[in-house]
Amino acid sequence: MFVGVLKDRYINEKRVSIVPQDVQNLKKLGVEVLVEKSAGEEAGFSDEDYSSQGAKITDRNEVFEKAEVLLKVRAIMAEEDEFRKEAENYREKLVVSTVEPFSLSEEIIGKIADLKITVFSLELIPRITRAQNMDILSSMATIAGYRAVILGAYHLKKMFPMLMTAGGTIFPAKVFVIGAGVAGLQAIATAKRLGAVVEAYDIRPAVKEQVQSLGAKFVELGLETDSAEDRGGYAKAMDEEFYRKQREVMTEVIARSDLVISTAMVPGKRAPVLITREMVNKMKRGSVIVDLAAERGGNCEVTEPGKEVEVEGVKILGPLNLPSDLPRDSSQLFSRNVTNFLKLMIKDGRLDIDLEDEILKETLLFKEGELVNERITQVLGVNG
Repeated sequence: MFVGVLKDRYINEKRVSIVPQDVQNLKKLGVEVLVEKSAGEEAGFSDEDYSSQGAKITDRNEVFEKAEVLLKVRAIMAEEDEFRKEAENYREKLVVSTVEPFSLSEEIIGKIADLKITVFSLELIPRITRAQNMDILSSMATIAGYRAVILGAYHLKKMFPMLMTAGGTIFPAKVFVIGAGVAGLQAIATAKRLGAVVEAYDIRPAVKEQVQSLGAKFVELGLETDSAEDRGGYAKAMDEEFYRKQREVMTEVIARSDLVISTAMVPGKRAPVLITREMVNKMKRGSVIVDLAAERGGNCEVTEPGKEVEVEGVKILGPLNLPSDLPRDSSQLFSRNVTNFLKLMIKDGRLDIDLEDEILKETLLFKEGELVNERITQVLGVNG
């Protein structure tokens, strides 16, 4: 059986789904690995790196022709124009990738049905102990949280650490992290390493100890609630009245911060607006906001996805796909997650998909073209 690694053509996507060091791990499953020419080039992996590990380097057409399983970082659905051009190549294939399942259009659902494609959505891997080494959301959030701090430090008009100099004392930067999930916790840790004074907030009170263990102060707004977390450990959407009160009491903390990093997202929903234009106006000139929720509309009212905006001397960054800024490390993490996932479904060189396995069951999105994931059909309001 052949497993194919396709080059991602999504705009500014530099990651690759499998890195050379995992080719041997796949071959141990009894499969042959086909890699599209230059698939890993932008992540820093040459074709020779892959071939030296036993992969065959070939063109895109041969990957489509021979591979039963196709691996990508971004789903075919994310490249709609490209998908339309080569849709027939995916007929009856099995695709493993990120899919953005909450954003599927009726057109794409219909196209996948026509082509009888089987799709496993890596974002849907359950947050259980056995699946930790397959959790691509956590892996990529780690990269994004780190990168957000570095990006903020670059744009900030002051240094992070406190320094005693011949010219006097430089006081440390004040960093406020909104959302203490994986990205937020990594942002806290990175900002602390750089010497900043860090505060953080999350509507889930359970994360308070994690924030404090990293040396940050947990800001308690009096609105924290145990009902704000779903069974998967993600934040749940709250009503607008909750967010209004949250913005009121958060204003003071944001006003005294030099750098604000917002990470609040809810699966399948628009990101909640937590930072209003009025709050931005109260920040010091030269301050920076890095809005990691930009891809979901942004936590800041003035965020423009993919752009830098300046309001009253405050710079608001809306970066997209931060893991792709560090493609080598993010590809290595992604690749190991994917490799561990494939071990569940490939035995002795053939597909052996046991849908009694919780991980495979919850991750399967389309089976031979049929939308079978109950969670997604409920969210999208469509029949499988």
